[in-house]
Amino acid sequence: MGRIRRGGRSGYGQSRRTDDHHGTGGQERDAAARRPHRWRRAFLAALLVTAVVAPLSAAARPEIPAPPPAALPTLTAATLDRAYAANRANAEAAARMAAAHGDTHRAQADRELADPARHLLAFDGRGAGEASEVFGDLAHVDHVAVLVPGSDTSLDTYSRFRATAEALHRQLTRTAPRGTRTAVVAWLGYRTPDTVSTTVLTTGRADEAAPGLSEFIRRLHGVVGTAATVSLVCHSYGTVVCARAAAHLDVDDLALIGSPGTGADTAAGLHTSARIWAARGRDDWVGEVPHVRADLLGVTVGFGTDPVSPAFGARVFTAGEGGHSGYLTPGSVSLANLARIVLGDTAEVTRG
Repeated sequence: MGRIRRGGRSGYGQSRRTDDHHGTGGQERDAAARRPHRWRRAFLAALLVTAVVAPLSAAARPEIPAPPPAALPTLTAATLDRAYAANRANAEAAARMAAAHGDTHRAQADRELADPARHLLAFDGRGAGEASEVFGDLAHVDHVAVLVPGSDTSLDTYSRFRATAEALHRQLTRTAPRGTRTAVVAWLGYRTPDTVSTTVLTTGRADEAAPGLSEFIRRLHGVVGTAATVSLVCHSYGTVVCARAAAHLDVDDLALIGSPGTGADTAAGLHTSARIWAARGRDDWVGEVPHVRADLLGVTVGFGTDPVSPAFGARVFTAGEGGHSGYLTPGSVSLANLARIVLGDTAEVTRG
Protein backbone atom coordinates (compact mmCIF):
# COMPACT_ATOMS: atom_id res chain seq x y z
CA MET A 1 0.00 0.00 0.00
CA GLY A 2 2.87 2.35 0.67
CA ARG A 3 3.27 5.02 3.26
CA ILE A 4 0.39 6.86 4.91
CA ARG A 5 0.88 10.47 5.98
CA ARG A 6 -1.41 11.38 8.82
CA GLY A 7 -3.92 14.20 8.65
CA GLY A 8 -5.49 16.31 11.33
CA ARG A 9 -7.65 13.73 13.12
CA SER A 10 -6.86 12.81 16.68
CA GLY A 11 -6.63 9.22 17.84
CA TYR A 12 -4.49 7.80 15.03
CA GLY A 13 -1.86 5.41 16.21
CA GLN A 14 -3.18 5.07 19.75
CA SER A 15 -2.10 1.92 21.55
CA ARG A 16 -4.78 -0.54 22.56
CA ARG A 17 -5.24 -1.45 26.19
CA THR A 18 -6.75 -4.79 27.12
CA ASP A 19 -5.94 -4.76 30.83
CA ASP A 20 -8.75 -6.66 32.56
CA HIS A 21 -8.33 -4.33 35.51
CA HIS A 22 -9.99 -1.59 33.44
CA GLY A 23 -13.01 -3.78 32.58
CA THR A 24 -15.61 -2.38 30.23
CA GLY A 25 -13.91 1.02 30.13
CA GLY A 26 -10.78 -0.58 28.72
CA GLN A 27 -12.79 -2.42 26.08
CA GLU A 28 -14.47 0.82 25.05
CA ARG A 29 -11.09 2.48 24.73
CA ASP A 30 -9.94 -0.48 22.65
CA ALA A 31 -12.88 -0.01 20.31
CA ALA A 32 -12.26 3.72 20.06
CA ALA A 33 -8.59 3.14 19.30
CA ARG A 34 -9.36 0.57 16.61
CA ARG A 35 -11.98 2.72 14.89
CA PRO A 36 -9.53 5.08 13.12
CA HIS A 37 -7.53 2.09 11.90
CA ARG A 38 -10.71 0.51 10.47
CA TRP A 39 -11.49 3.80 8.71
CA ARG A 40 -8.01 3.88 7.20
CA ARG A 41 -8.33 0.30 5.97
CA ALA A 42 -11.79 1.00 4.54
CA PHE A 43 -10.51 4.17 2.90
CA LEU A 44 -7.60 2.43 1.23
CA ALA A 45 -9.84 -0.44 0.15
CA ALA A 46 -12.20 2.08 -1.43
CA LEU A 47 -9.28 3.64 -3.27
CA LEU A 48 -8.28 0.26 -4.65
CA VAL A 49 -11.83 -0.52 -5.77
CA THR A 50 -12.16 2.88 -7.41
CA ALA A 51 -8.78 2.59 -9.08
CA VAL A 52 -9.63 -0.79 -10.58
CA VAL A 53 -13.40 -0.74 -11.11
CA ALA A 54 -14.20 2.87 -12.06
CA PRO A 55 -12.04 3.03 -15.21
CA LEU A 56 -13.57 -0.25 -16.41
CA SER A 57 -17.17 0.67 -15.70
CA ALA A 58 -17.24 4.31 -16.76
CA ALA A 59 -18.75 4.72 -20.20
CA ALA A 60 -17.13 7.32 -22.39
CA ARG A 61 -19.62 9.96 -23.43
CA PRO A 62 -19.54 10.94 -27.10
CA GLU A 63 -17.99 14.37 -27.61
CA ILE A 64 -20.62 17.09 -27.98
CA PRO A 65 -19.88 19.35 -30.93
CA ALA A 66 -19.58 23.07 -30.20
CA PRO A 67 -17.76 26.04 -31.69
CA PRO A 68 -14.46 27.20 -30.16
CA PRO A 69 -14.81 29.94 -27.54
CA ALA A 70 -15.56 33.44 -28.80
CA ALA A 71 -12.72 35.88 -29.38
CA LEU A 72 -13.05 38.39 -26.54
CA PRO A 73 -11.72 41.89 -25.95
CA THR A 74 -9.37 42.56 -23.07
CA LEU A 75 -11.67 42.56 -20.09
CA THR A 76 -12.28 45.95 -18.51
CA ALA A 77 -15.34 47.60 -17.04
CA ALA A 78 -15.88 49.27 -20.42
CA THR A 79 -15.74 46.02 -22.44
CA LEU A 80 -17.96 43.86 -20.24
CA ASP A 81 -21.09 44.25 -22.38
CA ARG A 82 -19.17 43.26 -25.53
CA ALA A 83 -17.81 40.16 -23.78
CA TYR A 84 -21.27 39.21 -22.50
CA ALA A 85 -22.77 39.55 -25.98
CA ALA A 86 -20.01 37.50 -27.63
CA ASN A 87 -20.34 34.67 -25.14
CA ARG A 88 -24.13 34.59 -25.42
CA ALA A 89 -23.84 34.34 -29.19
CA ASN A 90 -21.36 31.50 -28.78
CA ALA A 91 -23.71 29.69 -26.39
CA GLU A 92 -26.54 30.03 -28.91
CA ALA A 93 -24.35 28.52 -31.65
CA ALA A 94 -23.40 25.69 -29.28
CA ALA A 95 -27.10 25.06 -28.58
CA ARG A 96 -27.82 24.69 -32.29
CA MET A 97 -24.92 22.27 -32.76
CA ALA A 98 -25.90 20.19 -29.72
CA ALA A 99 -29.50 19.99 -30.98
CA ALA A 100 -28.33 18.90 -34.42
CA HIS A 101 -26.20 16.25 -32.70
CA GLY A 102 -29.31 14.96 -30.91
CA ASP A 103 -28.30 16.04 -27.40
CA THR A 104 -31.44 17.90 -26.35
CA HIS A 105 -30.35 18.20 -22.71
CA ARG A 106 -27.13 20.03 -23.57
CA ALA A 107 -28.92 22.09 -26.21
CA GLN A 108 -31.34 23.31 -23.55
CA ALA A 109 -28.53 24.09 -21.10
CA ASP A 110 -26.67 26.09 -23.76
CA ARG A 111 -29.84 27.88 -24.80
CA GLU A 112 -30.49 28.98 -21.23
CA LEU A 113 -26.97 30.40 -21.02
CA ALA A 114 -27.61 32.32 -24.26
CA ASP A 115 -30.55 34.18 -22.73
CA PRO A 116 -30.12 37.97 -23.15
CA ALA A 117 -30.36 38.42 -19.39
CA ARG A 118 -27.31 36.25 -18.71
CA HIS A 119 -23.86 37.78 -18.15
CA LEU A 120 -21.17 35.34 -19.24
CA LEU A 121 -17.54 36.27 -18.76
CA ALA A 122 -16.53 33.03 -20.48
CA PHE A 123 -18.19 30.13 -22.28
CA ASP A 124 -16.91 26.94 -23.90
CA GLY A 125 -19.50 24.40 -24.99
CA ARG A 126 -17.04 21.70 -25.99
CA GLY A 127 -16.88 18.47 -24.00
CA ALA A 128 -18.16 18.79 -20.45
CA GLY A 129 -18.13 22.53 -20.99
CA GLU A 130 -17.03 25.60 -19.04
CA ALA A 131 -18.74 28.86 -18.14
CA SER A 132 -18.19 31.86 -15.90
CA GLU A 133 -21.31 33.84 -15.07
CA VAL A 134 -21.71 37.15 -13.26
CA PHE A 135 -24.50 38.05 -10.84
CA GLY A 136 -24.61 41.76 -10.14
CA ASP A 137 -22.92 44.78 -11.71
CA LEU A 138 -19.29 43.80 -11.96
CA ALA A 139 -18.28 47.17 -13.40
CA HIS A 140 -19.33 48.98 -10.21
CA VAL A 141 -18.60 46.79 -7.21
CA ASP A 142 -17.09 47.01 -3.73
CA HIS A 143 -17.02 43.29 -2.92
CA VAL A 144 -16.99 40.31 -5.29
CA ALA A 145 -17.14 36.61 -4.47
CA VAL A 146 -15.94 33.89 -6.86
CA LEU A 147 -17.45 30.43 -6.40
CA VAL A 148 -15.32 27.41 -7.36
CA PRO A 149 -17.32 24.15 -7.62
CA GLY A 150 -16.42 20.57 -6.85
CA SER A 151 -16.88 17.27 -8.66
CA ASP A 152 -19.64 16.40 -11.14
CA THR A 153 -20.14 20.02 -12.21
CA SER A 154 -20.47 20.60 -15.94
CA LEU A 155 -22.75 22.43 -18.35
CA ASP A 156 -25.16 19.52 -17.97
CA THR A 157 -25.44 20.13 -14.21
CA TYR A 158 -24.70 23.85 -14.29
CA SER A 159 -28.15 24.92 -13.08
CA ARG A 160 -27.41 23.50 -9.61
CA PHE A 161 -24.15 25.42 -9.37
CA ARG A 162 -25.82 28.57 -10.67
CA ALA A 163 -28.46 28.34 -7.94
CA THR A 164 -25.77 28.54 -5.25
CA ALA A 165 -24.31 31.69 -6.83
CA GLU A 166 -27.75 33.27 -6.98
CA ALA A 167 -28.34 32.41 -3.31
CA LEU A 168 -25.09 34.06 -2.25
CA HIS A 169 -25.80 37.15 -4.34
CA ARG A 170 -29.27 37.52 -2.82
CA GLN A 171 -27.79 37.17 0.67
CA LEU A 172 -25.16 39.82 -0.07
CA THR A 173 -27.75 42.18 -1.52
CA ARG A 174 -29.97 41.73 1.54
CA THR A 175 -27.29 42.18 4.18
CA ALA A 176 -24.80 44.65 2.67
CA PRO A 177 -24.84 48.14 4.18
CA ARG A 178 -26.72 50.76 2.19
CA GLY A 179 -24.67 51.90 -0.79
CA THR A 180 -22.38 48.83 -0.74
CA ARG A 181 -22.23 47.15 -4.14
CA THR A 182 -21.66 43.40 -4.49
CA ALA A 183 -21.33 40.77 -7.20
CA VAL A 184 -20.82 37.02 -7.42
CA VAL A 185 -19.10 35.05 -10.17
CA ALA A 186 -19.86 31.36 -10.71
CA TRP A 187 -16.54 30.08 -12.07
CA LEU A 188 -16.87 26.75 -13.85
CA GLY A 189 -13.48 27.19 -15.45
CA TYR A 190 -12.07 23.69 -15.24
CA ARG A 191 -12.85 20.07 -16.03
CA THR A 192 -14.19 18.80 -12.73
CA PRO A 193 -13.64 15.17 -11.75
CA ASP A 194 -16.43 12.62 -11.53
CA THR A 195 -17.31 11.68 -7.97
CA VAL A 196 -16.86 7.97 -8.80
CA SER A 197 -13.44 8.10 -10.44
CA THR A 198 -9.77 8.03 -9.62
CA THR A 199 -9.45 11.71 -10.58
CA VAL A 200 -11.45 12.84 -7.52
CA LEU A 201 -8.81 11.26 -5.25
CA THR A 202 -5.75 13.10 -6.56
CA THR A 203 -4.66 16.67 -7.21
CA GLY A 204 -4.33 16.06 -10.96
CA ARG A 205 -7.43 17.98 -12.09
CA ALA A 206 -6.67 20.71 -9.55
CA ASP A 207 -3.12 21.08 -10.88
CA GLU A 208 -4.57 21.49 -14.37
CA ALA A 209 -7.14 24.03 -13.15
CA ALA A 210 -4.93 26.20 -10.94
CA PRO A 211 -3.28 28.29 -13.72
CA GLY A 212 -6.68 29.04 -15.23
CA LEU A 213 -8.06 30.19 -11.89
CA SER A 214 -5.00 32.39 -11.32
CA GLU A 215 -5.40 33.96 -14.76
CA PHE A 216 -9.12 34.50 -14.19
CA ILE A 217 -8.51 36.35 -10.90
CA ARG A 218 -5.88 38.50 -12.62
CA ARG A 219 -8.35 39.42 -15.37
CA LEU A 220 -11.07 40.02 -12.80
CA HIS A 221 -8.91 42.66 -11.12
CA GLY A 222 -8.69 44.34 -14.51
CA VAL A 223 -12.45 44.84 -14.31
CA VAL A 224 -13.07 45.59 -10.62
CA GLY A 225 -9.85 47.48 -9.92
CA THR A 226 -7.78 47.41 -6.76
CA ALA A 227 -10.28 48.96 -4.36
CA ALA A 228 -12.79 46.09 -4.51
CA THR A 229 -12.27 43.06 -2.27
CA VAL A 230 -12.20 39.62 -3.88
CA SER A 231 -13.14 36.47 -1.96
CA LEU A 232 -12.95 32.86 -3.10
CA VAL A 233 -15.63 30.45 -1.91
CA CYS A 234 -14.40 26.95 -2.75
CA HIS A 235 -16.51 23.83 -2.32
CA SER A 236 -15.46 20.17 -2.01
CA TYR A 237 -12.89 19.31 -4.72
CA GLY A 238 -12.91 23.00 -5.58
CA THR A 239 -11.00 23.56 -2.32
CA VAL A 240 -8.15 21.52 -3.78
CA VAL A 241 -8.19 23.75 -6.89
CA CYS A 242 -8.10 26.91 -4.78
CA ALA A 243 -5.30 25.52 -2.62
CA ARG A 244 -3.14 24.68 -5.65
CA ALA A 245 -3.61 28.22 -6.98
CA ALA A 246 -3.53 30.07 -3.65
CA ALA A 247 0.06 31.27 -3.80
CA HIS A 248 -0.65 33.05 -7.09
CA LEU A 249 -4.02 34.61 -6.23
CA ASP A 250 -4.56 38.23 -5.25
CA VAL A 251 -7.58 37.65 -3.02
CA ASP A 252 -8.62 38.89 0.40
CA ASP A 253 -10.38 35.79 1.73
CA LEU A 254 -10.31 32.11 0.91
CA ALA A 255 -13.23 30.04 2.28
CA LEU A 256 -12.97 26.24 2.18
CA ILE A 257 -16.35 24.52 2.60
CA GLY A 258 -16.96 20.77 2.63
CA SER A 259 -13.27 20.18 1.96
CA PRO A 260 -11.74 16.69 1.67
CA GLY A 261 -8.39 18.36 2.38
CA THR A 262 -6.27 20.68 0.30
CA GLY A 263 -3.06 18.75 -0.26
CA ALA A 264 -1.34 21.11 2.19
CA ASP A 265 -0.58 20.17 5.78
CA THR A 266 -1.39 23.63 7.17
CA ALA A 267 -2.99 26.90 6.17
CA ALA A 268 0.47 28.45 6.16
CA GLY A 269 1.43 25.87 3.55
CA LEU A 270 -0.90 27.57 1.07
CA HIS A 271 1.52 30.52 0.96
CA THR A 272 -1.09 33.23 0.68
CA SER A 273 -1.72 36.47 2.54
CA ALA A 274 -5.49 35.89 2.29
CA ARG A 275 -7.50 35.10 5.38
CA ILE A 276 -8.19 31.37 5.25
CA TRP A 277 -11.56 30.13 6.50
CA ALA A 278 -12.95 26.62 6.76
CA ALA A 279 -16.29 25.07 7.68
CA ARG A 280 -18.10 21.76 7.61
CA GLY A 281 -21.79 21.07 8.17
CA ARG A 282 -22.62 18.48 10.80
CA ASP A 283 -24.33 16.26 8.22
CA ASP A 284 -21.57 16.52 5.60
CA TRP A 285 -20.31 13.03 4.73
CA VAL A 286 -16.82 14.44 4.06
CA GLY A 287 -16.37 14.51 7.82
CA GLU A 288 -16.43 10.69 7.82
CA VAL A 289 -13.59 10.39 5.32
CA PRO A 290 -10.15 10.00 6.93
CA HIS A 291 -8.01 12.96 6.00
CA VAL A 292 -4.88 11.12 4.94
CA ARG A 293 -2.54 10.94 1.99
CA ALA A 294 -1.35 7.56 0.76
CA ASP A 295 1.11 6.42 -1.89
CA LEU A 296 -0.88 3.92 -3.93
CA LEU A 297 0.69 2.22 -6.94
CA GLY A 298 3.02 5.17 -7.40
CA VAL A 299 0.23 7.78 -7.18
CA THR A 300 -0.50 9.97 -4.16
CA VAL A 301 -4.19 9.79 -3.27
CA GLY A 302 -6.05 11.72 -0.59
CA PHE A 303 -5.49 15.30 0.53
CA GLY A 304 -4.08 15.22 4.03
CA THR A 305 -4.93 17.44 6.97
CA ASP A 306 -8.56 18.25 7.67
CA PRO A 307 -9.02 22.01 7.08
CA VAL A 308 -11.39 22.34 10.06
CA SER A 309 -8.91 20.70 12.44
CA PRO A 310 -6.80 22.82 14.80
CA ALA A 311 -3.71 21.31 13.18
CA PHE A 312 -4.51 23.03 9.87
CA GLY A 313 -4.84 26.49 11.38
CA ALA A 314 -7.73 28.02 9.38
CA ARG A 315 -10.37 30.30 10.86
CA VAL A 316 -13.14 27.76 11.43
CA PHE A 317 -16.67 29.13 11.19
CA THR A 318 -20.08 27.66 11.96
CA ALA A 319 -21.89 25.84 9.15
CA GLY A 320 -24.87 24.46 11.06
CA GLU A 321 -26.56 21.14 10.42
CA GLY A 322 -26.28 21.10 6.63
CA GLY A 323 -24.96 18.36 4.40
CA HIS A 324 -22.36 18.38 1.65
CA SER A 325 -24.49 20.35 -0.80
CA GLY A 326 -26.13 22.66 1.73
CA TYR A 327 -23.57 25.38 2.42
CA LEU A 328 -25.30 27.98 0.25
CA THR A 329 -28.87 27.02 1.09
CA PRO A 330 -31.03 30.11 1.69
CA GLY A 331 -31.55 30.73 5.38
CA SER A 332 -28.60 28.57 6.44
CA VAL A 333 -26.00 29.56 9.03
CA SER A 334 -23.21 28.84 6.57
CA LEU A 335 -24.65 31.17 3.90
CA ALA A 336 -24.99 33.98 6.44
CA ASN A 337 -21.37 33.52 7.52
CA LEU A 338 -20.07 33.35 3.97
CA ALA A 339 -21.81 36.64 3.18
CA ARG A 340 -20.18 38.22 6.25
CA ILE A 341 -16.78 36.99 5.07
CA VAL A 342 -17.30 38.43 1.58
CA LEU A 343 -18.46 41.77 3.01
CA GLY A 344 -15.47 41.94 5.34
CA ASP A 345 -17.61 41.70 8.49
CA THR A 346 -15.18 39.23 10.00
CA ALA A 347 -16.04 40.11 13.59
CA GLU A 348 -19.64 39.04 12.93
CA VAL A 349 -18.72 35.58 11.63
CA THR A 350 -19.84 32.92 14.11
CA ARG A 351 -16.86 30.74 14.83
CA GLY A 352 -16.98 26.96 15.02
